[in-house]
Amino acid sequence: MAIMSGAEALVALLVREGVKVVFGLPGVQIMDALDAINRDKSIRWISTRHEQTAAYMAYGYAMSTGKIGVAMVLPGPGALNTAAAIGTAYASSTPVLLISGQIESQHMGFHRGVLHELDEQIDIFRYLTKYSGRATRAEDIPDILSQAIRQLKTQRPRPAEIEVPYDLWSKQSEMTFTSTERLNPIPPEPEEIKKVVAIMGSARRPIILAGRGAVKAGVAREIAQLAERLKAPVVMTPEAQGLIPYDHPFCGGNFTLWLNPFFKEADAILVIGSRLRASGSTKLDLKYEQKVIQVDCDTGELGRNHRIEMGISADAGLTLNALLEALDSRTESQWQEAEVARLRNGLKQKLIKAAPLQMSIIDEIHGALGDEGIIVPDVTNLGYWCDIAYPVNRLYSYIDSSYFGTLGFAFPTALGAKIANQDRVVVAICGDGGFPYASAELATAVQEKINVITLIFSDSAYGTVSGIQRRQFGERYIGNKLHNPDYVKFAEAFGAVGMRVENHEELGKKLSEVIQAKSPTLIEIPVPQLDTPWDTLITD
Repeated sequence: MAIMSGAEALVALLVREGVKVVFGLPGVQIMDALDAINRDKSIRWISTRHEQTAAYMAYGYAMSTGKIGVAMVLPGPGALNTAAAIGTAYASSTPVLLISGQIESQHMGFHRGVLHELDEQIDIFRYLTKYSGRATRAEDIPDILSQAIRQLKTQRPRPAEIEVPYDLWSKQSEMTFTSTERLNPIPPEPEEIKKVVAIMGSARRPIILAGRGAVKAGVAREIAQLAERLKAPVVMTPEAQGLIPYDHPFCGGNFTLWLNPFFKEADAILVIGSRLRASGSTKLDLKYEQKVIQVDCDTGELGRNHRIEMGISADAGLTLNALLEALDSRTESQWQEAEVARLRNGLKQKLIKAAPLQMSIIDEIHGALGDEGIIVPDVTNLGYWCDIAYPVNRLYSYIDSSYFGTLGFAFPTALGAKIANQDRVVVAICGDGGFPYASAELATAVQEKINVITLIFSDSAYGTVSGIQRRQFGERYIGNKLHNPDYVKFAEAFGAVGMRVENHEELGKKLSEVIQAKSPTLIEIPVPQLDTPWDTLITD
């Protein structure tokens, strides 16, 4: 126990948890907390130009490290502004902690119109978080923060939100700090392991599908071992890219069910930490005879999106280790390494034929960055193609917005990723429809020396919308055209580097030149209206 203010207790616990940076906007209801951060000197505070982008930076920090990302905002409009980013973290099962101020305790619940008052704000965040809590006394602050952190660490790590009334920050109280250790993981039942061994061991065309849950469980080594033992290709969702390197002999590429050749061949599918969600508007349509085994620590996900042969509600690490112990070296799998390579290469050639420009651009980007770069593709044409085709050989190198599909998230998310990974090149891949959402954060990037490279592929339109109107509405266009600034001058006005690449074949060279730049860089690449993967591939 120790006597300290509520704000000091908050900072002490964040420091104990290893938090190095907090993103947010300063303001009256959190000023004591900011002052405590300033006095402690252990945590870096980064002011942003919008609460949504503060939360996205926390998201990028968490997604690129597996650690907790923290944002702090004012109540009412400030907290509401974070909703899209917190929803994105919820969709992708990412440990983001939102700390919100609140109006003074004496005004809570009386609807007096106090500055930034939002009645029962906590109820709104219950739908966007795994845990939400409000302090009613200063001595509650360590407890609700500990509960939030414990939930961020345990099983499925979705975001958490805590609220602290303005007057409690400065109140001196006797503080008790409780454990924030994760709850014990749940092991599988022995009979479940026997059944999985029987199904996967006897399968002639087994495959493994790994999702974000496998990344959080830290089972990359176990999945590679299981793939080699079973002779089973591993397919990854976008959130799991890098779990097994692209050059691994049993890498089956990205999860695009209607496109991935391994799903068409599979007779048994072991799903680790994925909700089995189909992409876009496409239907998840496996054959009845294909046996699906789903392993997830969240019981509610088992069988939610597709019929399964069996579901195991258990920790992925404990389950995979049990499987490796139970499996012998014999397998009925007919997969051969040469065949896996042939199918993977065949898919790449199909993509090159369908979208030569997009695939060439992806090759230019990857050629310049290699395996050390972190890619953050926005909800834009090139982003869709990256989800399918960008080769990732290292974990925590590819950040998307999961099923939330939040336009404009990439640039601020990339800033957060760069803060957490100063030694790595971070590239945001944006369209001219999404980048302006957070373009004011160029000021933050310059001020805080966050040297992110941002690629803007500009077609002066909401390109995906244009495609839908062309295909489904007889070319009756409305609301799709965009008027853009001169992005080179726009970047330079903030003190960043701006440039334009007219020929996409020069993009790799330009990227190689600016990787060592000591300031944020924005590169505009004009492109024609491009087809999405759904336009060109889904009907094949």
